[in-house]
Amino acid sequence: MKETQAINAKKTFVTGENFYAQHLLGAHRLSDSSYIFRVWAPNASQIWLVGSFNDWSESLPMKKDEATGIWEVSTSLTHEGDLYKFKLEQPNGEIVFKMDPFAVRFEPRPGTAAIVYTIPDKRWKDGLYRGRTKRSNYFKRPINIYEVHAGSWRFHWDGTPFTFKDLSKELVPYVKTMGYTHIELMPVMEHPLDQSWGYQLTGYFALCESYGTPEEFQEFVETCHLANIGVIIDWVPGHFCVNSDAIAYYDGTATFEYSDEQRAKNIRWGALNFDLSKPQVQSFLISNALFWLEFYHVDGIRVDAVSSMIYLDYDEKQWQPNHLGTNQNLDGVYFLQKLNAVIKLAHPAALMIAEESSSETKVTGRIEDHALGFDFKWDLGWMNDTLTFFEMDPMYRGEHLRLLTFSFMYMENEQYLLPLSHDEVVHGKKSLMHKMWGDRYKQFAQLRSLLTYLMAHPGKKLLFMGSEWGQFLEWKYNEGLEWKDLSDPLNSAMQTFTKTINELYHSQAALWELEDSPQQGIEFIDADNREQVVLSFIRKSKRKKDFLLFVFNFSAIEYQKFQIAVPYEGVYEEYFNTERLEFGGTWTEKQPDMVAKKVANQKGKQTIELVVPALGAVIIKPKSIVLNRKG
Repeated sequence: MKETQAINAKKTFVTGENFYAQHLLGAHRLSDSSYIFRVWAPNASQIWLVGSFNDWSESLPMKKDEATGIWEVSTSLTHEGDLYKFKLEQPNGEIVFKMDPFAVRFEPRPGTAAIVYTIPDKRWKDGLYRGRTKRSNYFKRPINIYEVHAGSWRFHWDGTPFTFKDLSKELVPYVKTMGYTHIELMPVMEHPLDQSWGYQLTGYFALCESYGTPEEFQEFVETCHLANIGVIIDWVPGHFCVNSDAIAYYDGTATFEYSDEQRAKNIRWGALNFDLSKPQVQSFLISNALFWLEFYHVDGIRVDAVSSMIYLDYDEKQWQPNHLGTNQNLDGVYFLQKLNAVIKLAHPAALMIAEESSSETKVTGRIEDHALGFDFKWDLGWMNDTLTFFEMDPMYRGEHLRLLTFSFMYMENEQYLLPLSHDEVVHGKKSLMHKMWGDRYKQFAQLRSLLTYLMAHPGKKLLFMGSEWGQFLEWKYNEGLEWKDLSDPLNSAMQTFTKTINELYHSQAALWELEDSPQQGIEFIDADNREQVVLSFIRKSKRKKDFLLFVFNFSAIEYQKFQIAVPYEGVYEEYFNTERLEFGGTWTEKQPDMVAKKVANQKGKQTIELVVPALGAVIIKPKSIVLNRKG
């Protein structure tokens, strides 16, 4: 970076308008024989660049730009692969060693030094995929996400986890075969403790070293794109790790965090909250988001813990209302709106997803309409209500059918993503399979119904790894999935079921074509059958003859000659049945075609008759119908 450019970059960094701050700060090669290092630490008394190249001595003092608080030094002592840190004298005279917040690589744990590393330019081969993505409307296309923790999807025979080089070879073809459209990765940035699953970050610009090299992650993303699979990464801009050698109280004062200690502390997660009102923090975080989107070609970002960023009373501590007298964190709201505005201006096709659970703030939609500007919001209410219902004894489900139907009442409030995520299969919550009521056969039957309900309900889809075949054990971050389960016929059949229902979702326009207008895309047949606990509704596409009728039986009783109202006269066929033999059920043949019959004394009404399996679901499709009514 030339001197004039560097001066301007420093100015925009401190005003919150430098969205490529990684080109200014961190370690950068000036020539074949010299590097420049810059770090923002406005209140440090002195900083030295120390590393393996100068025996960690104070031989390279850095010079401070008083106007911006950025320190820098140039040297010809460093080489690619050298280790380095910044040695800071804080205002109270204490000497500390700090990692580089903008480093792109760190040494393997337990070391915490950054590596002098210039990632070579890549000639990407994913232009066709990215071009198609830019031209398509993701609100009107299927999005079915496979959520993955990169460190525990699979282990080698010697007990070492897969790297992204391994995942390119095995995870990508697996996801392709299973019919998912995207992989969502739990945080892949550098973090010191695997137990945090990556949600306590230290190196925001660095790929976690245990996952492989930056080049290997680029290759992974490219491999996904060549297989027509998108990549979404989890990102944590609300809080960060408290480790004293990372960015916590970087220069001895509140640097990245709030100066108010109460606001700085994140008690719930044992972390520190970013001061989102600081322009320099805005430059840091927005630059980081764009870095992953542009340098690694990821297709979207799922922002973690949005509630903690937009509500002052979210945490377990005392709080003060804002100047308007409300509980809204106006700094957080402004930052997220700015983040989404910048990203959408640069990359309109990037998926911006919020993990947020409240209903007080509009999350998706236009910023001009006072929304946060996200594309999709995790529907955590749907997830909690649905899992509560499926854990319940069928004897009592009729009284609680509203747990399943309530979400249809608010489905137009936001653009939703329906998550069956990692959070629900840890800490004693049990796996999805283990949550299901009854014996093992009934558990598989209900897991099939749950995934069918996931596909039937308006909203994009997400399923955590291992759930696709009904792993019984909870997820363990330090062990691979229980792949040996697939030697069991029922687990193998469950995997076949998931693959089939994924393919059905992708192939049926009725399940996603009108999803941005859910009231047009859904019609209830019976949402209040508490006695038999049967829920039925229609999902529609733009073509009137192209629709799917879903019939869910949440009771443990099979219903013979069950009558369902249908919108048109004609012939209907069983299109899908969760109790088919190849899925682990007992049905070997599909039901005969069903002829719609007029209901006596009810003009314009007709019904079909079918068998509804216990704890199962049937999907009915029109075969030859007459459009005999308006609308």
